[in-house]
Amino acid sequence: MKTLLLLYLCAYVAWAQSDLEYDDYGDAAKPATVDARGHRPLSRGRETYSYNRHAAPPPISGGNRYRGRPTPAPTGRQVQEKVEQPEAGGCTHASEEMGVLCPTGCELKTALQKQERSVKTSINNLKPQVDELTRSTNDIHDYVSRMSVSVRERQRVIGDNSRVVSQYTDQVEEQHAYIKETVDTVFPSNIRILTGVLDKIKLKIQKLEKAIQSQRELCKEPCTTKCPIPVVSGKDCEDIFRRGGKASQMYMIKPDSFYPAYKIYCDQTTKNGGWLLIQSRLDGSVDFGRRWDEYRRGFGNIAFDVGKGHCETPGEYWLGNDRISQVTKMGPTEVLIEMEDWSGAKVFAQYQQFTIQTEASNYVLAVDGYSGNAGNGFLLGSMELFGENRTMTIHNGMMFSTYDRDNDNWTPGDPSKQCAREDGGGWWYNRCHSTNPNGRYYIGGSYTSHMAKHGTDDGVVWMNWKGSWYSLKTISMKIRPYFNPASK
Repeated sequence: MKTLLLLYLCAYVAWAQSDLEYDDYGDAAKPATVDARGHRPLSRGRETYSYNRHAAPPPISGGNRYRGRPTPAPTGRQVQEKVEQPEAGGCTHASEEMGVLCPTGCELKTALQKQERSVKTSINNLKPQVDELTRSTNDIHDYVSRMSVSVRERQRVIGDNSRVVSQYTDQVEEQHAYIKETVDTVFPSNIRILTGVLDKIKLKIQKLEKAIQSQRELCKEPCTTKCPIPVVSGKDCEDIFRRGGKASQMYMIKPDSFYPAYKIYCDQTTKNGGWLLIQSRLDGSVDFGRRWDEYRRGFGNIAFDVGKGHCETPGEYWLGNDRISQVTKMGPTEVLIEMEDWSGAKVFAQYQQFTIQTEASNYVLAVDGYSGNAGNGFLLGSMELFGENRTMTIHNGMMFSTYDRDNDNWTPGDPSKQCAREDGGGWWYNRCHSTNPNGRYYIGGSYTSHMAKHGTDDGVVWMNWKGSWYSLKTISMKIRPYFNPASK
């Protein structure tokens, strides 16, 4: 019975071990659920079981901890009797089985031991000599090594010196060739050129001496002023008119007692007179493509004498933004803009209010109260355009711009998009203009984009009268104090 129970237990254990070869965590037909952090396969199968690779190492093999056990001694102890050798009495071997040495062997041993003592003495005497010889040999070897290193270093220095000498020789030869060429070719050529320049300077000196001599001849008589300044003067042209200066010509005005007087041209006949000419374009004799500082100070010719003894004919000029601002800020000011085309037709635009601020605000323009037949470009922009294209041509409220001081509304800060640079002169540009009195002067009126420097309408333009591609013959701007005509 016990035997049957033991056999049954062994069979059960064998079955259990074979069953451990499978992962028995669920039904084999049902797919396993994969945990987000797990490493189980997506489908169940007969994966072989693998032992833990971090288990204990296998047992040590090879070698024995103990020697073999000794065999037991026999029960009856027998003692072997010593056999005495016939040559007993001589020197014996270390092993008793080898017998006895003859007496001559012992004598040989004694003789060898005596010789060993004498040999050791000789060796001890030779050892210091060998050591001294070794040290000498080492010193000689070190000396020879140092000599070899020194020889190699000297050979290297000699090689470097040879290369340096060769390089300097080549450079000296190149410099010698260059100097020779310079002395033989360049110097004579330069001397001939300088001689020609010297001859030209001598001719210029002679011409200057003749000019100075002629000027001395002319200056023997007192010089006379071609355009004498009238005695009458005032704060502006209206003040001069009221003081008796009724002729249209050049005068001196002094709007502010803290600033010196300056020359201007007064129109004392148009619309009851009193007009101060601040801008004039007549014949294109003056370039209006100027810098900011020039527009600030003013430029051009005030007036000319045509043979009557006084300067009654205005020239082309810009009065200057500082002076225009100073006059318009003295009180209410109106502006009259007159223009003429190349056929002789004339129109005008008049604004009852006209003010230019100081340089601190970049001379902002403010106008109002339009009348005239030229078209209200300052307040309404170009009437041939619509929507934003028209409003961006309005000049009222704009700052003054020149090609070196961009204050327009066309992409501020972009040097490639500047109205003043493209349209030929300084003005109160927006993006860009409906009027361009300071543009480039084109003779004949009509011009094209191919004639323009940048392909833009850069002429002396008043778009509401003649459009973008017609450059006017004359245009002028005049200001005077605004007052009620009935109270005059």
